Amino acid sequence: MIIALAGRRVDALDASQPRFPPQNVENVGRAVRALLQQHNATALICSAACGADLIGLAEAGKLGLRRRVVLPFGREKFRETSVVDRPGDWGKLYDTILDEVEAKGDLVVIEVEKAGDPYSATNRAILKEAIAVGQTASETTAAVLLWDGISRGDKDYTDQFGAEARKRELKVLEIPTT
Repeated sequence: MIIALAGRRVDALDASQPRFPPQNVENVGRAVRALLQQHNATALICSAACGADLIGLAEAGKLGLRRRVVLPFGREKFRETSVVDRPGDWGKLYDTILDEVEAKGDLVVIEVEKAGDPYSATNRAILKEAIAVGQTASETTAAVLLWDGISRGDKDYTDQFGAEARKRELKVLEIPTT
């Protein structure tokens, strides 16, 4: 199975509502690993933000799965805006994973920054990539959401990802982060 993944970033230190408390990282990692094994995943396609994305990529790497990363803009800008701005040592993990993924030709930078909402475009690109990989490998594709299950409204990119996956008639699985 090919897995398209999206989810919550780890909460900021001053988060008013917990969505992915840092103390839950290990439990979420174990749940991701179990899901990948249970569904005989062969590839994981996602972005690389701190929290859900990097946890998924790390677990997929431990299992020897193909990892394909989709970024809305260049590595350094993404690192500054979506990786190292939250608690935890995410920067080193990001750099290591992206070096490995890029060396295998599986880093996709879509450069959509000027075309409206880069994160919604990235969600669509992740799903498109996952479906294409699945078709090439003659495997089914599913979407996985790592989140608290509560939409924050119009700009909730995890909720949007799930809606877009359902629109494409993909099976949607969820792993709680709270």
